[in-house]
Amino acid sequence: MQVRTVADLSPAEREALFSREAGIDAVREDVREIVARVREEGDAALREYARELDDCEVANIEITDEAERAAETIDSDPRAAIETATANVREFHERQLPEDWRAEFDGRELGRRFRPISRVGAYVPGGEAAYPSSAIMTVVPATVAGVGQVIVTTPPGDPPNPATLAAISLAGADRVFQAGGAQAIAALAYGTESVPGVEKIVGPGNAWVTAGKAEVRNDVAIDFLAGPSEVLVLCDGSADPRLVAADLLAQAEHDPAASVLAVTDDADLAEGILAELEERIDERERAETIREALANDASGVLHARSMSEAVAIAEEYAAEHLSIQAADDEALLERISSAGSVFLGPHTPVAAGDYASGTNHVLPTGGGARVSGGLSVDTFLRATTVQRLSSEALADLGGTIDTLARAEGLEAHAESVTARLRERSGSGTETSSDPSTTTDAGVQPDNGHDGAS
Repeated sequence: MQVRTVADLSPAEREALFSREAGIDAVREDVREIVARVREEGDAALREYARELDDCEVANIEITDEAERAAETIDSDPRAAIETATANVREFHERQLPEDWRAEFDGRELGRRFRPISRVGAYVPGGEAAYPSSAIMTVVPATVAGVGQVIVTTPPGDPPNPATLAAISLAGADRVFQAGGAQAIAALAYGTESVPGVEKIVGPGNAWVTAGKAEVRNDVAIDFLAGPSEVLVLCDGSADPRLVAADLLAQAEHDPAASVLAVTDDADLAEGILAELEERIDERERAETIREALANDASGVLHARSMSEAVAIAEEYAAEHLSIQAADDEALLERISSAGSVFLGPHTPVAAGDYASGTNHVLPTGGGARVSGGLSVDTFLRATTVQRLSSEALADLGGTIDTLARAEGLEAHAESVTARLRERSGSGTETSSDPSTTTDAGVQPDNGHDGAS
């Protein structure tokens, strides 16, 4: 790996940096077949895929009781860690709860009310690794929002990972099922004999999970399509290259397809970060995965001519995780709009948000932060507008509504207003469709008649 200069990046190199994809095209056809089979065969397909893909024999697909037992029997240290992280995530997300409101606007009483989705499915990854943190990040916001029933699927194991099961239970899930990959997404979307269908599916996963969400999203709502993990560290000469490298290594160990990038205006720092990476890789247990991630076209160390140029790269990159390690980090933050989650200062590793600071780690990738945020209480709520008009307010708006409705060729819309205004004025006569013969309220002018039809 070499330090690259921002000004010297070729169009192809810039394209690789800014067009990161979820990598689902390679598995799309296989996933389509899996989804169709689960939709048709239900539990039988889930058991067959558990044997074929997870090398597990699944008797009971529902493991809610096992999750509850895991929460009671898990060792004290992991239980305490799960409880601390859960409490922090809950506290942060409770601050996000919106309040219903009504306000008066010149006779128009308008407002919004918020209600939770009735049933949500959360996918908690598993397989080769355990992800109790993902259980916390998906289940807790749903329970804070007041979702009626939170259904969790997680890949089967022999036995299932106790830390993950404990986290699912302690986070507040209502029911838990052992199913992984695209087959789990299909089960949540369409239901099986065991797994109830849901109204929205959330949670991270590999390319098979993401492709599954893409396949079912016309039939059930999803959070977003997230790809491999990514981080961008925006840093100046005050940063410690060891700490910058540590954050890059931490995200690189997630996945060979992870994207990890540092951008700085300090040439010595850039070389120092590179040296730290090369020195520390072999110390990590997942060294091979890290090397593959660092070799990605969207990874590396970039030297910018100025911090303004570095900020421009960060804004266009729209990273899932943005770490700002600079003397004036708040000023740099003010210049950044597109990032999934921001980590300020040398004492705020990205891993803090991954696990226990309280923010959510289910975040948009591949530039998705340009248009959306991560998982939150909002993900699980519906906002309904409410309105009540006085007769005077309707009269004030009548002409405006009448004109716009007739301009759109929707005469019945206009009549739904004028019918009310005739009643208000005591007139039973028909309203002319000629705007020149109506008042602003859409009612014929007084012509001396007594209003009888």
